[in-house]
Amino acid sequence: MPIDFDVQEHIAKITINRPEALNAMSPDMYKALSESWVEVRDNPDIWVAVVTGAPQPNRPPERQIFTAGADLKAMGTNQLEPWQFWQTQRDQILNRGLEVWKPVVAAVNGLCLAGGMTLLLATDIRIASEHTMFDLSEVKRGILPGNGGTQRTIRQLPYPIAMEVLLLGRRLSAERALHFGLINEVVPHDMVMDVAMERAAELTTMAPLAQRAIKELSVRAQYISLQDGLRLEESMQMRLRQTEDGQEGPKAFAEKRPAQWKGR
Repeated sequence: MPIDFDVQEHIAKITINRPEALNAMSPDMYKALSESWVEVRDNPDIWVAVVTGAPQPNRPPERQIFTAGADLKAMGTNQLEPWQFWQTQRDQILNRGLEVWKPVVAAVNGLCLAGGMTLLLATDIRIASEHTMFDLSEVKRGILPGNGGTQRTIRQLPYPIAMEVLLLGRRLSAERALHFGLINEVVPHDMVMDVAMERAAELTTMAPLAQRAIKELSVRAQYISLQDGLRLEESMQMRLRQTEDGQEGPKAFAEKRPAQWKGR
């Protein structure tokens, strides 16, 4: 399968699995990826997701590719009808606007190119290999970095660095990406998945509904006034206190024991 999907212990692992094509994503893969993200969003047994790319067996660590992004050759034969332009929710993916409030961890185990980087920009916790390079060089091909490339890059990098990436198509090393806060950790290549899964497991020990509320509030805060955000925060807090987990947390604290989260 071009997109592998597995769920264990509240963690969904999504693997972009097309190593023979450098994990480039065809239209069919984007559709399968959309279905995976919808499953993450809608399955109550999933609390956290990890996304990664399948390794390429015949390439050394420094030439591994997380994903090369869209398969431009395949995309060139997939022209939309004019009326499809307004199907804004068709086959939505994480970086194109699908609202997934569960935490998403990126295990970037190789070069993170084009659509791979826009996918990264839509995740929450980011672990990268020491060999990783980050690249949005669509300008060199006469197109723009879609699926959030022009929107999230400017929000997540300092302005001149974002313009260097977007307008000059220059790559960021893992060290520079870490310096500018684009990723959380740089680890040895063979430890990327282990560390990502450790962070995912740690996330499952937290109150899942509270995590979703915190993520949604934090993301929406970028687009609304502080006053509206404070009011929304207060409303979310009242809703959380009415849940089983919202009552379990203070009770477990008072009883000096670990909380037993249920996600409801």
